Amino acid sequence: MDRNRDSFTSPFLRRSPLMAASTAPVHVPSSKTLKGILAGGITGGLEICITFPTEYVKTQLQLDERSGVQKRYTGPVDCVKVTVKEHGIRGLYRGLSVLLYGSIPKSAVRFGAFEEFKKHLAGANGVLDPHHRLLCGLGAGIMEAIFAVTPMETVKVKFINDQTSAKPHFRGFFHGISQIFKEQGFHGLYQGLTPTIIKQGSNQAMRFYVMETLKDWYRGEDKNKKVPTLVVGAFGATAGAVSVFGNTPVDVVKTRLQGLDSHKYKNTLDCALQIYKHEGPRAFYKGTVPRLSRVTLDVAITFMIYDNFMHFFNQVWKTRKEAL
Repeated sequence: MDRNRDSFTSPFLRRSPLMAASTAPVHVPSSKTLKGILAGGITGGLEICITFPTEYVKTQLQLDERSGVQKRYTGPVDCVKVTVKEHGIRGLYRGLSVLLYGSIPKSAVRFGAFEEFKKHLAGANGVLDPHHRLLCGLGAGIMEAIFAVTPMETVKVKFINDQTSAKPHFRGFFHGISQIFKEQGFHGLYQGLTPTIIKQGSNQAMRFYVMETLKDWYRGEDKNKKVPTLVVGAFGATAGAVSVFGNTPVDVVKTRLQGLDSHKYKNTLDCALQIYKHEGPRAFYKGTVPRLSRVTLDVAITFMIYDNFMHFFNQVWKTRKEAL
């Protein structure tokens, strides 16, 4: 009877050979992944609405090159002042629609992928070994880079960069997408894929590693112990800070490759060499202060929201194993 039922089960829901000896229902792992996708999507939409102005300032500072042209901004505060003076408060939210459209699937892919990888690599107590924490985070980052982040970031950078031109020609999200596709083709939406994969992969490897390690430390012997929301926020801020200092140079290169002046660079390596040659090594850490403030807040908020939604889903969305 069980064999017949398994024969009509979707291959995505069947147990892997490693789980053949388990007596858990085959749909349990998928339920965990679906919870992660749903909680991640909600988290992404709420988080970006809170933190977008710092992302805007960071991007403007990274695009503000030194190469023979006087810098437009003297720093983060000046960037805010100039933007508000020229475009009003709404100017700090230029490009928000692009990130909002992208942040929901990005966060859904990230957390869904992490939960999917975790279910295969976690031990019997549900805890990941240190190297598996890195692998799960790396895999989640690569997945989100390919399926969500690269096109979203490319359009976002072009929108923000377009605002500084004498005659902005992007009238909105869909008009901008159509113009980019018309002028540059599909490639125009996937500029900077390589550095984005490196950035997102390293980002999530560091963040999930730090977060999972700190949570495991806090729980001690009781692995089912709930970590308080504020403590999760503190752990998230720490994880975010680690990732900022670890890969801001990659973020700068990615931003340049996705800007309106990306034609100046042959590839990722050429972009890095030109930045070093014309602007010096310090240019690789342009925008670190606003990025640090954004990312620490971003990651703290993200993990707090995600943890609470996952806790809520686990209370109201019981799998068959949990209900027994």
